[in-house]
Amino acid sequence: MARGERFSIAHVTPYAWEAQENALNAHVRELAAGLSRRGHRVLVLAPSRSRERVGATRRAVRAARVSGGGLGGLLQSAGEGEPLVLAVGEVLDVGGAASRNGAARRRTRALPIDVARTIEELLSGLTLDFVHVHEPFAPSAANAALRHSRALNVASFHEPSERMLLALMARRFVETFFGRLDARIATSERAAELMNRHFPSSYRVLEGAGERAVEGLEGVYRELAARRHERRGDPALERALTGRELIDVDLHMHTDHSYDCETPVEVLLASARERGLGAIAVTDHNEISGALAAAELAAEQAAGRDAVAPLKVIVGEEVKTASQGEVIGLFLSEKIPRGLSLAETIAEIRRQGGLVYVPHPFDRLHSVPDYEHLLGVLDEVDAIEVFNPRVAIASFNEEARRFAEKYRVIAGAGSDSHVAQGLGSVRIRMRDFEGPGEFLQSLRDAEIVTRPTSLIYVQALKFLQTRATPAAARRASRARRVKRALGGSRRARK
Repeated sequence: MARGERFSIAHVTPYAWEAQENALNAHVRELAAGLSRRGHRVLVLAPSRSRERVGATRRAVRAARVSGGGLGGLLQSAGEGEPLVLAVGEVLDVGGAASRNGAARRRTRALPIDVARTIEELLSGLTLDFVHVHEPFAPSAANAALRHSRALNVASFHEPSERMLLALMARRFVETFFGRLDARIATSERAAELMNRHFPSSYRVLEGAGERAVEGLEGVYRELAARRHERRGDPALERALTGRELIDVDLHMHTDHSYDCETPVEVLLASARERGLGAIAVTDHNEISGALAAAELAAEQAAGRDAVAPLKVIVGEEVKTASQGEVIGLFLSEKIPRGLSLAETIAEIRRQGGLVYVPHPFDRLHSVPDYEHLLGVLDEVDAIEVFNPRVAIASFNEEARRFAEKYRVIAGAGSDSHVAQGLGSVRIRMRDFEGPGEFLQSLRDAEIVTRPTSLIYVQALKFLQTRATPAAARRASRARRVKRALGGSRRARK
C-alpha cells in the first residue's frame, strides 16, 4: 500500500460538540485536524446543543443528496486540510463524571431518534474507509455509528469507570457490537487494563493527541487497510471471461450423503436442471462422496446420447473444525476429516488446490467462527457467504455482507438446501468458468439473485424427510424419487 494513500474517515463522539471543556471532544478535534493536515478526508459526527448547527447539517445533507453526486460530496468538502463537522442531531445534556484532568464530561440520558436516523443515513450513503468511534457505550451517537457502520471500525476508550462498566446492562448485547471492532485503542494504560478486564481483547495504547498520536493512529489505519483484499483480481482471467455466457450457480447444498439430508444425488441433479442452474457446489457435512458421485453422474449424463443440458458440479465439503465453526472447501479431490483446527482445515483445502469459502459466518444459531477467529485467517479466505436463506435472523446475513464489503472479500451465496424444494432459492448469476481460478474471478463481478421462499416450509420438509419418517418408508420414498428423476432425465434426452 502506498504510503501516501488517503483515507476517508469518520470520527464519532458521544458528546455535544459545543462542550469545549470536554477532554474527549478536544482529543477528537486534535486528531481530526492532524489527520486532515496529512491529506485524509475526515468527518466528525457529533450530537449538538445548537439547533442552528443541526439545521445547517441537514441542509448540507439534502443538498448533497439532490446534487447528483450523492453524499460523497460531503467527503469532497472534507478534503481541503480541515475536518468537516456534521451535527447529527440536537441533544440535551445531563451532568456526567469528571475526567482525570478535571474537565467535566457530559452525556445524554437517551439517544434521540433523529440522531440515530441521521447517523444511519450518513453511514449508509457514504463510502468510508474507517468509522472511528469514541467511548461506544449505549446509548450514544458512537454506539449508533458502530451499529450502522459499513466500514472498518476502530474504537478509542478514554476513561471508562469500573462502576460504569459493571453497571452496563445487556452485556452480551454490548459484546456483540464490540465484536464488530477491527481495532481497539486505549488512551491510557489504565483504560486498557480496565477494558481488558471486562471486555477481553487486544488494546493498543495511544496516549495524547499530538502529532505522535496522529502518526500512531495513521499507522493503525494503514495496518487495517493492508488486510483488505485486492478488488480487481487477475486481469488476464478477467479478459478471458469477457463474452462468456451468464449462468446461475448455487454454492451450498447437501445430498443424502450428509447425516441431516435425504436428497438423493439423482434428485439433486434433476432439480438443479429444472430450476435452470448451470453449476452447483455440493457441500455435504464432513463428507465428499456425495459431491464426487454428483460430479460423475453429471458428466455421464452430459456425455450420453442426446445428452441433457450440461450441469457443472463443484466438488465441495462443509467441514466442522475442532472449535472454530464450519468452513467449506470448494474444488476438492479428497475428504477432509472433521475436528482439525480452522487453520489446519484451511491448509488442507489449500493443499488440494481448493478455495476457502466461509458459510453463514455470523449466524449465531450455527457453529461459526467468531469475528476474531475470522480475522486471524482473513488472508486465506477466498469468499464469504453473504446470503443464506436458512439463516433465521436477517441481521446475521447483513453482518456477513458488511464484513465482506469492508475487507473487500468476494461475496458468495447459496441455498444451503437440505431438501430439493429449496434448491436455487438464492443463486449467483456469473460468467461461465472452468476451474477454481476462473470461478473466483467470475465471482468478483457476480450478481446475487434471491427468490422468495418459506424457511418454515423447507425446514418442515427437512424434518419430515429425515426424522419424522421411518427408515423403511424413507428407503421406499428414495427409490420412487430416484426413478422419477432418472425418468425425467431420459425424457429430456428424447
